[in-house]
Amino acid sequence: MNTTDDDTVQDEGAELPGLFLKRGEDARLRQGHLWVFSNEVDVKRSPLAEFQPGEQVAIVDASERVLGLGYINPNALICARMVERGARHPLDKSLIVHRLNVALALREQLYDTPHYRLVFGESDGLPGLVIDRYGDVLVGQIGTLGMERMKEWVVEAVAKVFKPRAFIWKNAGSVRKLEALPEYDECAIGEWPEFLDVIEGGVHFRIDPKDSQKTGWFYDQRDNRDRLPRLVQGKRVLDVFSYGGGWGVRAAVAGASEVVCVDASATALAVVNRAAHDNAVADKVKTLQGDAFDLLKELRQNRERFDVVIVDPPAFIKRKRISPKADSPIAVSTKWRCSCFHVMAY
Repeated sequence: MNTTDDDTVQDEGAELPGLFLKRGEDARLRQGHLWVFSNEVDVKRSPLAEFQPGEQVAIVDASERVLGLGYINPNALICARMVERGARHPLDKSLIVHRLNVALALREQLYDTPHYRLVFGESDGLPGLVIDRYGDVLVGQIGTLGMERMKEWVVEAVAKVFKPRAFIWKNAGSVRKLEALPEYDECAIGEWPEFLDVIEGGVHFRIDPKDSQKTGWFYDQRDNRDRLPRLVQGKRVLDVFSYGGGWGVRAAVAGASEVVCVDASATALAVVNRAAHDNAVADKVKTLQGDAFDLLKELRQNRERFDVVIVDPPAFIKRKRISPKADSPIAVSTKWRCSCFHVMAY
């Protein structure tokens, strides 16, 4: 591989193996994308079978110019993910410390309290890693084999930058199955806390870290929830697939006259009721447990009317090849998923 001094990284004295792209397949990466698909690889120059899953690689164009450094899973459609553009900095703990410091500085400009999504995968230069912050407790999830191999560096970097009371891994879900990774929960730093504390828009929630979904809270919808106050004043609100009440309880605090939260999980609705009590809006919040589609039919039959309907369902269709019938509940729910909330007028 022809490289300059700036394009070469030594890893314990040995150059990283090169993952060569076909001619013309580097344009998307140069424009900012971080994924390499298996059909973009020049398998004559870099046979995928010769790479170890999770191995670090130099991603190289057809002219032998190093585009960046990343890691590979030769058995996945997204066979490589770029972590570092160019080759000036090795993929090690120091790089992760730097990325965490940058992510922290950005969040501190945006949020008044330390309750937010700290690391959002590729957006923060750490593909395959999500970390949520709950004050002095951090919760992480790894979704790729390459990041799993850097797991100890992540733990050490978190300890150095944040010195948290606890750092928890919630490594479960479909993203790990795609890369043949085992599912597990563990406490990497400190001890399991009794609760995770969330403060969002001045509203307080408490979550059980062991029974919660994913990393505990859907912080990625926070900015959308911040738009609620101007929509719900004096309104009757229906929150479907409510989870812990991030939408519904915040709507009640923002001045909704009544909120009905619908979810299949008794654990999630317990979080809703606790939050409603803690934020002094228990008289405004009602919960309904059961299948959302069945309960929606029941509400319609009872001629219930709502001014604002919030629908934030799970991802029923995870892959494009799954094509439900247009009139099925799954098809309807995926149409709803395009928008986080709708204001319904009657």
